Amino acid sequence: MAGTRALFALSLLGLVTGMIAGTVIILFRFSTEYSQISFLPGADPENYEALNWQFRLYMASAGGLFLGLLFYFVSRAPLRVGVIHVLERLSYHEGNLPLKNLLLQFIGATVAIVSGQSVGREGPSVHLGAASASLMGQYLHLPNNSIRTLVGCGAAAAIAASFNTPLAGVIFAMEVILMEYTITGFTPVILSAVSATVMCRLVFDTDPIFSVQVVDLESFAELPIIVLMGLFIGAIAAGLIRLTGIITKFGQKFDIWLQMTLAGVGVGLIAIISPEIMGIGYDTVDAVMLGQLGIAALLLILLAKVAATALCVGFSIPAGLIGPAIFIGALAGGIVGQCVQLYNSNFSDVGLYVMLGMGAMMSATLQAPLAALLALLELTGNQSIIFPAMLAVVSANLAARELFKSDSIFLSQFRSFGLDYRNDPIAQSLRRIGVESVMNKSYVMSEPLIQRNVANNHLKGSPDWLLIRRPEGNLLMPATDLARYLEKEDDEEIKLLEIPAKRRELAQISLASTLQHAQQVINESEAEALYVTKKLGPSADRIYGVITQEDIEKHYRFVSH
Repeated sequence: MAGTRALFALSLLGLVTGMIAGTVIILFRFSTEYSQISFLPGADPENYEALNWQFRLYMASAGGLFLGLLFYFVSRAPLRVGVIHVLERLSYHEGNLPLKNLLLQFIGATVAIVSGQSVGREGPSVHLGAASASLMGQYLHLPNNSIRTLVGCGAAAAIAASFNTPLAGVIFAMEVILMEYTITGFTPVILSAVSATVMCRLVFDTDPIFSVQVVDLESFAELPIIVLMGLFIGAIAAGLIRLTGIITKFGQKFDIWLQMTLAGVGVGLIAIISPEIMGIGYDTVDAVMLGQLGIAALLLILLAKVAATALCVGFSIPAGLIGPAIFIGALAGGIVGQCVQLYNSNFSDVGLYVMLGMGAMMSATLQAPLAALLALLELTGNQSIIFPAMLAVVSANLAARELFKSDSIFLSQFRSFGLDYRNDPIAQSLRRIGVESVMNKSYVMSEPLIQRNVANNHLKGSPDWLLIRRPEGNLLMPATDLARYLEKEDDEEIKLLEIPAKRRELAQISLASTLQHAQQVINESEAEALYVTKKLGPSADRIYGVITQEDIEKHYRFVSH
């Protein structure tokens, strides 16, 4: 499992991961939807509009306060959740996600969605799926390179089960979470998404989330309009990312309980004017597709939704922004579509522009064009929109990234916390391999002072290295240097720390680590090599091998070619 040829085993684990993550997402959806049905008028989980303004204000404010106190008292050190947390654990902890954050995410996201915060369920689902997969890998004591792949499997399974979009789940995991495409990664991720989708469809409706009539582009004359719409949505995405970043930096001055309370109160106040911003809001998206809202209403809801979403994300409400991005894109597309209809009623239906806006906003916000395109296809079940959707998605992506210089909202948030997602080609290659598959096992443990007969015994098996134990830190010495010394000298007592030799300072690394982590340890310490250990108990470690800088470089050159 530490090497690159464990595809069959990883594929089986991917299949199991999909089942586990699918089960977790089903439980998560039950917890939110049945809670909403229990108190919203008409047993409609989206019907926040039917509540009076006082109830909306109090519910959102109380939800924010509850979440803030929950996070504050669970841990004085802020615990991150969501996609940002998954990226952090991949970048700094080799994909090992803790159970405590998973439980906090499940409870926190349920409360956030039910209390009407301007958030979605997809971001929390990614965390829940990825953490479920990671915990399974940790339980099985898999090497960290395999756990990283399982995290991608869990993320794909979560998107597939939450959205009922298996293909978009796969691409999302590769584009946004793992940020790389490999055959070894693709196969288990696909199997995970498939098994999670099967479980989801056994429990929930198999129809696409948005039931729309089949619409197509009526005229090629609309292509420039679609490009302009992409620029418009790219500007909205950049504005949302910038506003979220400003609020995030401002919020870091306050305790987490106050941040979340401010977010809840802010959402409640905005919901007095625009109740449509509360919850996931897919009922409003359906209304926009049917042309039931005018341009002025769409513009008001759009501005309110951007402000409310930036408040929730910036002030760390523990839920996602993929749903809000789709909502905002639908509103923006609806505005453009209605303007187009006013200009020429023979042009395409408003519903086409709404769907294009959804994909364009998702792409520009996440900087994941292929995932957004496939999500749009699977969410609507409308294959005829692929051609114009490609143009809208690319236009919005380019506008946000090149014209307005905005990165993915996840990476922007990631960096605002002082973190850096290291994703250069060298790091990509090194983190796919565990140290266990590269380490040199040809070594002998030795004391610094040995007799000549002991030295001869050390060399009997023709080891490559001598690992010299000493209280202040172990040293690594080539066995050939000892052999050369024995040939020249006839000393009965040999001091390994004094004979001519190229000794190297050693640092310790876990057997489960990847080569990327090994390289990082060497770079950040004064060590010139590493000894690989695994815990056998609270105070006992076993040494399994040694790994040098040359071993890492040789392996990188081999993989690269």
